[in-house]
Amino acid sequence: MARFLLIHGASHGAWCWRDVVPALEALGHKATAIDLPSHGADPTPVNDVTLDLYAQAICRHLTVPAVLVGHSMGGYAITRAAEMAPDNIQRLVYLCAHTPWPGKTMAEMRFLGATQPLAPALRAAADGLSHSFDLGMAPDLFYQDCPQEAVDYALPRLCPQALAPAKTVVELTANSQDKPRSYILCRKDGAIPPDLQEKLTTRFAPEDVHELDSGHSPFFSMPDRLADLLHRIATQTP
Repeated sequence: MARFLLIHGASHGAWCWRDVVPALEALGHKATAIDLPSHGADPTPVNDVTLDLYAQAICRHLTVPAVLVGHSMGGYAITRAAEMAPDNIQRLVYLCAHTPWPGKTMAEMRFLGATQPLAPALRAAADGLSHSFDLGMAPDLFYQDCPQEAVDYALPRLCPQALAPAKTVVELTANSQDKPRSYILCRKDGAIPPDLQEKLTTRFAPEDVHELDSGHSPFFSMPDRLADLLHRIATQTP
């Protein structure tokens, strides 16, 4: 039995893991999904959010050894959390996620891809400190292979996304880089292009790179298959 701590991506919340938590529990694991600051039910003002604030929230939930899973933007958040408090992290799992490279912000990492599919859907706040996603474009970017019920559930829950975390460099040390690490590449991703994900996987051991024939939200499109893959990854972790 493993314990999983599930971290959402940009503009999402713990709600996006609604189908994966019971699927992992059915496999005999413990699973907890949390809202990062300003997401979901968390009341933090969006303009107060920093990458360190995300990481601190994650660290508060790392009270027992766990497999830490970060989706999309959550890849930077879980890496920063590992740098802050590595002791209770058994493995870092990046689900179609941005993973920090030395000296690069998440905003800079995006330009390693051949295309920028999210750019046309971004709607900046008047103060320039956050953005939202165009709800008319979000289904094709995030949920193109998801059931309509899941799309209808997700769209009204998308929240403004602070820009500060994407402009922050994560200083990488053995705290995060020497941890067991896995990457799950989603081959039909409409938000983080597969060619960019392939580049990100070059910093992972080949045996720790896995694939799903999914879009950006396998927690909705194939929750049981995702849970099974997480189960198999967890068995690699002592």
